[in-house]
Amino acid sequence: MLTLLRSETAQVKITTDGPAVVIGEKINPTGRKKLAAALQERNLDYVVELATSQVAAGADVLDVNVGVPGLDDVAMLAEVVKLLASVVKVPICIDTPNPEALAAALPVAPGKPLVNSVNGEEKSLRAILPLVKDRGAAVIGLAMDDTGIPATAEARLAVAARIIERAVALGIPIEDIIIDPLVLTVGADHQAAAVTLKTIQLVRKEFGVNINLGASNVSFGLPDRHTLNQAFLALAMGQGASCMITDPMKLTPIIRSADLLLGHDPYSKRYVQYFRAHPPETR
Repeated sequence: MLTLLRSETAQVKITTDGPAVVIGEKINPTGRKKLAAALQERNLDYVVELATSQVAAGADVLDVNVGVPGLDDVAMLAEVVKLLASVVKVPICIDTPNPEALAAALPVAPGKPLVNSVNGEEKSLRAILPLVKDRGAAVIGLAMDDTGIPATAEARLAVAARIIERAVALGIPIEDIIIDPLVLTVGADHQAAAVTLKTIQLVRKEFGVNINLGASNVSFGLPDRHTLNQAFLALAMGQGASCMITDPMKLTPIIRSADLLLGHDPYSKRYVQYFRAHPPETR
C-alpha cells in the first residue's frame, strides 16, 4: 500500500514495504511550555526554528499543532501552516481536534497534506472525513471511539474497520487512510505494548494499510525512556509500522537502523547517508 504526501516541491512515499517515514513531533505545545509561550506571544521565529531543526535531523513530514488554551487556533493554525510551508520543503501534517481550525488550515497547506486525525467517534467521523475528502488529503485514523481506547487488539481492529469503511464510502481512497493503533504506557499495564503490536499485525493482515505510531507514550513514567522508546520502535517496525510521529533528533538513528535490518534500505544507502551527515558528535 502506498500513501503519497506532497509539499509544493517534494513528495514523500509512505509504504508498507519500504523505509519508515519520520513525522517530526516537536511543533506541538502539549508538555512544551516554551512553545506554548511562543505561540501565545506570536513568536513564530521559534516555531520556524523547530521546523528547520527537525528537517535537518531527518524529519520527512512535520506535524503542526497549535493547541494552547485561550489561543485562537482557527487563525493561528492556518497562519503557522502557511508560514512553515514557505520555509521547509517537506509535507505538513495538520494536527488538530477542531474541525474549524482544520477547515481553515487545509486550504493553505500546499500539495497533499496529512490530517491528524479522525477517530471512531460518530462526531469525529462526520466532522473530519468530509474535510479530508474535499481537500484530497490523507488522514490518520485513531483506533479509539466513544468508549475510549479499547483494551484488546481485536476491539481496536473493529474501530479501524469502522473508520476505513466510513472513509471509503465517502470516496476517500483506502491508500490515503493510515491507522494508528495507539499505545499506552507499559508502566501502568505491562501488556500495553503487546496489544499495540498485535493490533498492527491484525490491521495490516486485514486491510494492508499503512500504520502510524506516536511511540513515546509507551515509556511514560518509567526510567531511561529513550532506550524503551528505541526498543518499541524497532519492534513496531518489525510488525509493520510504516510511519511514526516522534522526535527526529533522538530517534531517527534507530529508525534508519531498523529499516536497514528489515531489508527496506537497498545497499544501505539511507543508513550511510544519514550517519555521514550526522556523525555522533553532532547528535
